[in-house]
Amino acid sequence: MRYPKFLQKNGTIGFVAPSYGCNIEPYKTAFQNAQRKFRKLGYCIELGPNCYEGSGIGISNTPEKCGAELQEYYCRKTNDVLISCGGGELMCEDLNYIDFDQIAAAEPKWYLGYSDNTNMTFLLTTLCDTASIYGPCAPAFGMEPWHPAIEAAFHLLTGEVLNEKRLTAPGKQTEKLLTTFDERTGKLLTASDEQTEKSLTVHGYDKYEKEGLKDEEHPLLPYNVTEPRVMVRVPDRDVHMEGRLIGGCLDLLPMYLGTKFDGVQAFVEKYRNDGILWFLESCDLNPMGIRRALWQLEQAGWFRYLSGFLIGRPLCHGETLLGMDQYEAVTGILGKYGVPILMDLDIGHIPPAMPLICGSYAKVDAIGNNISVEMILK
Repeated sequence: MRYPKFLQKNGTIGFVAPSYGCNIEPYKTAFQNAQRKFRKLGYCIELGPNCYEGSGIGISNTPEKCGAELQEYYCRKTNDVLISCGGGELMCEDLNYIDFDQIAAAEPKWYLGYSDNTNMTFLLTTLCDTASIYGPCAPAFGMEPWHPAIEAAFHLLTGEVLNEKRLTAPGKQTEKLLTTFDERTGKLLTASDEQTEKSLTVHGYDKYEKEGLKDEEHPLLPYNVTEPRVMVRVPDRDVHMEGRLIGGCLDLLPMYLGTKFDGVQAFVEKYRNDGILWFLESCDLNPMGIRRALWQLEQAGWFRYLSGFLIGRPLCHGETLLGMDQYEAVTGILGKYGVPILMDLDIGHIPPAMPLICGSYAKVDAIGNNISVEMILK
């Protein structure tokens, strides 16, 4: 697995809009405020040509222009990381205008986004063997103040929460060390790559947002977290599981079946000895849609060498359809595998969401109502 370099002090953050752009409120003002905040932190900004576009259908511009922007800005050396301007509906149409072989040959770069950006985060990992971050899009960084989930996403980009385990020999390890920035040089203080194992850890949050307050007149409001998070565990016991972490938005994943963009079979075969740990969440799907999507992925042979499933709160949270709820939709398909299933996690469209490194080797601990995900860069 290829892991990008972390964003260094005085580095350049690039923004692209392969899905929706920030052309309307509240996204435009929030995006502009995010840029001010990043500049105040000492970073440079590079904007792609589609960031403020809204002339496309389901995306910021034409598929040709959106694909060209993403291709160019990922491969160019004038920015250090990329953050997507937003989710949307038809980023899939960009894919025919993206050369994933060229991206796989380029120096790896962190790409951050979620929802429709599964079209980049998931394919970077499964087609290009390159890690990505499934997390907030650019306007979220404009909120005042940042929610801890937004801070966590930024810390993943910068490596500020990077831990290291010094290895004395293969399979043996000693103390855990927290790396820090050298303020004089702006670099991480780390031991050599040959002697250390690097990891970053995220945790669940106490409350989630049932009804957001952000709107055109209040574009910078933070998450309105009011509801206690209650993790659902199947089976209902404390869990420790490990595996190669992959996943994204379940609305999109079945689209790749039967196309040239489906590299999952080869990917899970390559990492079979790690075990595969899926994270999945959904946006527009109702409970029946969730179940159908999981059935499709199962029939395609994606669910092999499993370690477990991390399932985010779906946007249809609390709904039932023909007597079936979101939990039976999941367990009716995935329960047969006999691996842990954790549901209603802080992943996806109901904020806040834990940012996850797609492609990392994860160690998950679910104890009581608390969850931590340690993502090892190996």
